[in-house]
Amino acid sequence: MAFLLRRLGFYLAAFIAAATINFFLPRLMPGDPIQIMFSSTGTELSAENLASLKLTFGFVDGPLWQQYLTYLKSIFTGDLGRSIKYFPLPVTEVLGHALIWTVALMGTATLISFTLGTFLGILAAWRRGSVFDVVVSVGAIFATSVPAVVTSLIVLFFFGFTLNWFPTGYSADPALDPAFSLTYILSVLYHGILPMLTLCTVLTGGFAVTMRNNMINLLGEDYIVMGRAKGLSDSRVMIWYAARNALLPTVSSLAIAIGTVLGGSLVTEVVFNYPGLGNILYQAILARDYPVIQGQLLIMTIAMLVANFIVDISYVLLDPRLRRT
Repeated sequence: MAFLLRRLGFYLAAFIAAATINFFLPRLMPGDPIQIMFSSTGTELSAENLASLKLTFGFVDGPLWQQYLTYLKSIFTGDLGRSIKYFPLPVTEVLGHALIWTVALMGTATLISFTLGTFLGILAAWRRGSVFDVVVSVGAIFATSVPAVVTSLIVLFFFGFTLNWFPTGYSADPALDPAFSLTYILSVLYHGILPMLTLCTVLTGGFAVTMRNNMINLLGEDYIVMGRAKGLSDSRVMIWYAARNALLPTVSSLAIAIGTVLGGSLVTEVVFNYPGLGNILYQAILARDYPVIQGQLLIMTIAMLVANFIVDISYVLLDPRLRRT
């Protein structure tokens, strides 16, 4: 209990610090969001109407500390205000709709990448020095080194425009009405192939490299040698002796990756015009939509802190020695 309380106190302080940065960051950007919203339409507002709109969107005309306290109150009451770009929709509704698409895309891609990358890392470490190890290692390092935007554009150009195998944008056919039907579900799956392929390509390499390095560090341990000396099969020693113990550090990578799921993949979603949280954040930045920017960054902060807290709990459960710290 003392450990949990210490960790909770730490993450609460980290949350307040992140919320403070979240408050100041959009306000450091140039431009007035209300003026930007109406300048694109050529509409001029009087001072009274401008003040009324600022009040509607939750912009407080007052000292910075007063705005900060109002912002903290809105966080803990769940009132994130209304979106400027998608007015009059509330921020929670805008982000809630995008959250479904992001979790479906990023969540699935993360789990597939973790499973595939861990499996490839185990085999590469067990067969270190072989052709398979070289191919996996070079391929994984190359995949993690190439920027996500380059991978997205290559996949889009090759499979979308050159071969014309898959659609190049949207989450489903725009001609279909959203419904829980086989036609719409198949359209969603079909449109999600290229973004999924891009994310899996980017994420798999990192998991493979991490697992391979962890495995190699453990293959010289005494219990591995003892397992082989007892005549156990290679598959049993590889999975139950080496891989199981090497998996613990990889759990941290998985938890952090899951934490970033709610942040979406801004580059991939923008390239494929996918209606997830990353794309919403990009559009909000262009429109100076402070409420949406703050709401999205808040979701990312909470997700990362929760993921790290789960890692702390998992480490304590898996390694009893940490309970004494």
